[in-house]
Amino acid sequence: MPPRLNKRQQRELEEIEALKSTKPSEQLELSDDEDLPAPSQTRSGSAFMNLLVPDDSEEEEEEKTTKSRKSKKKKKKPAAESTPVVAPPTPAKTIPVPAPRNEKKAQKKARAKEKKAANDELDQVLAELSIQYPPSHKISQAESGKQSLADLLSVSLQHLDGEAEMRRFFGSRVVQASREDGQSSSRKKAPPVKSNLTRPQPSWWAAKGREGLSLHAYTDEETNAKLARLGWTALQEKWWTVEYSKKYKSMTKAFMDTVLSGDPQGFWDLLGTLPWHADTLLQVSETEHAQAVDFVDRALFTYERAFIGAFTFTTGLNRLDFDRVENRPFFLALHRQITDLQRRGCVRTAFEFSRLMYSLDPWNDPHGALLHLDFLAIKAGMHQWLLDIYDTFVERQKHEGKSNTRLNPSLLPGWAYARALALKVSEDGAKNSDHTASTLALKEAARDFPSVVPLLADKLDVSLPADVRGHRDFKILTDSSSLSVATGILHLLSHLYVQRSSPLWKEHSEWFALSITEEFANLSTSALPSTERRKAFLGQYENNNNRSLQFSIYRHIMVLETSYRRLFSFIPRQVLEAKSLACDPLPPPTAVSQYDQAFFGGVDDLYSPRLRTRRQRAVEERRLAQLMPDAAFRQQLQGFFDANPHFAERFPGGILQFAQMVGQLPPDVLEDMMLVEAAAADGGNNNNAMPGGFGEEEQEQEQRGFGFAEVNFNPVLPQAGNAVPRVQDNQQQARHEDLNEEEEDAGEEDEDEDEEEYISPMPRVIRNLLGRLWGRNQPEESSSEDEAPLDDTGVD
Repeated sequence: MPPRLNKRQQRELEEIEALKSTKPSEQLELSDDEDLPAPSQTRSGSAFMNLLVPDDSEEEEEEKTTKSRKSKKKKKKPAAESTPVVAPPTPAKTIPVPAPRNEKKAQKKARAKEKKAANDELDQVLAELSIQYPPSHKISQAESGKQSLADLLSVSLQHLDGEAEMRRFFGSRVVQASREDGQSSSRKKAPPVKSNLTRPQPSWWAAKGREGLSLHAYTDEETNAKLARLGWTALQEKWWTVEYSKKYKSMTKAFMDTVLSGDPQGFWDLLGTLPWHADTLLQVSETEHAQAVDFVDRALFTYERAFIGAFTFTTGLNRLDFDRVENRPFFLALHRQITDLQRRGCVRTAFEFSRLMYSLDPWNDPHGALLHLDFLAIKAGMHQWLLDIYDTFVERQKHEGKSNTRLNPSLLPGWAYARALALKVSEDGAKNSDHTASTLALKEAARDFPSVVPLLADKLDVSLPADVRGHRDFKILTDSSSLSVATGILHLLSHLYVQRSSPLWKEHSEWFALSITEEFANLSTSALPSTERRKAFLGQYENNNNRSLQFSIYRHIMVLETSYRRLFSFIPRQVLEAKSLACDPLPPPTAVSQYDQAFFGGVDDLYSPRLRTRRQRAVEERRLAQLMPDAAFRQQLQGFFDANPHFAERFPGGILQFAQMVGQLPPDVLEDMMLVEAAAADGGNNNNAMPGGFGEEEQEQEQRGFGFAEVNFNPVLPQAGNAVPRVQDNQQQARHEDLNEEEEDAGEEDEDEDEEEYISPMPRVIRNLLGRLWGRNQPEESSSEDEAPLDDTGVD
């Protein structure tokens, strides 16, 4: 007789019987939280044995119940009559209850299906974006497939960050510590603005708009006119130009007036009025070496905000017209950025910026980006990109023939040798002992451009055969006085390439020496035969109708003035003597606009009295009082300035600019100048010839109008301790924000006065000179620096 069941077991059996009669559809509605009780598998045990069934957690009971439902679908086992006392068996084998569908598995399948649908949708979006913006892997050297020129010119935005490259080399902590050393601990967080070309800093002025720069896409008529002017055929590309607003153009006119006047403080005043004026930023970066990188970044950011819409760097099809003066500051900023990145060792970023500058105008390459890329590609590990570009233009040369006037990098001497080195590096990277391809490329480069061989051999300390050293085609030249224009450019490029790329050849010096020795083993005394590539190079640069290619080489050297000064001997004298601006070095011969009187026609002058605000005039008065504490002396200088109206033309900054000039001139020059002006005021005739540098040359420039394109002037900004102070960034931003405010409170003016830096008073000897000219009976005696200045009444 089976043992008597307790109430709990009876209740469990009743529930099981109820489940047997339940329909499957009703079973599916059961919740996972409703745990089914499991009866004891033994009928011969005592009630104490039933208490040994473990009371597990809800998850374990749920798992046991699920297993029991599955097993009872298959088979119902009879109850055992006797069972040894062991751990309670799993009840899943005895409950003959059909289990419902596992909801967890169903939910898991549903989630997997949703994830798959989301991935398909994401893949579709990425595929659409890849059509408009080619991904960076297309331009990777790892791809061996043939790529179009547009793919090769497309820029990888992720490699435009020089700071990220420095972090990869030195670590984030080192770079962050270096940045914090040059910044104040009270700096704010970086402004929430995006940029692909720079990293906006907290010290920058607020970026509230495009500040007068806009982008204009060329119409079909404008594009055809440009192509006809240059003799080019139409290609699948888009030409653009930047346009100035009236405000920006008027600021540019004020900038040119400041350049002509020679007032270094005037540039800081311009930045206080319009902080995002690119020409002024680039001009200041020339002399503020400690912050040159920061000012170049600001100039790049100024132009980048104007590049909107379809103008992107990632398509390789957008061009910027260098013939228009509005676009040339951006090229100059890119060039200076490239040279600074090389100085900091960010070669990968420098390569990407060089490719960007090259893609903006690959047919003229106005700033010589190819002259950076021939060695940066090898140094940055992008040698496959160089080989692809070289092969692409070789194919173009075969189809277009000699009539093509576009720049071809495969004709440059540096690229011929860089191609041979790139092949050698690729072979070494693949651990290929067969160097046939690279050796043939090197021998071909030596035949085409033998002028590189002796220069590179000297840098590598390689011994060449005596007949090679003594041959006239391997002679080293140091100037182009006896050479044609094209031959002079050939030797200039040879010196330039060897000076930059010789460190890359150090590991391959033996291969270089062996290849050159084998190639010229049977060298005759006659001249080397002229190869097709050398003829094509000389023909391309000898053509006077294509002087833009010549100017691109010269402009490249002129921008790199300090490091490559000795290469100036290869630049024709007429080019060096041509007067140009530091903000627009060597304008192209095909230029359609430049900073001249026609460009500024109908533009208001920012320095005109009617455009000056009340606050600006108050600031000038305070600065003039700091420069000249003696009120009587200020009145005399003001009278002298007002008595000579032509001073207003030479000093657009007014009496303050004139006073700054007076404080910087030598006393004898200043005395002569003022005596001449005083005589002219009395009716004398001095023919406007002033000893202070305002002679016949300046008079001719005034008669010609602005004469901006013929002025060669690079003003030197004052350093710490000079008479002219530097206006701090926060003061410039404050004046910029309040430029249009005509009424200011007296309290704000006092606050501005406190913020102004101290301006050292004008030397007493200058005041003595003016006193002799304007009625001071006795010159003041010199005193020590500690002597107090005169008060406002002019009495000690």
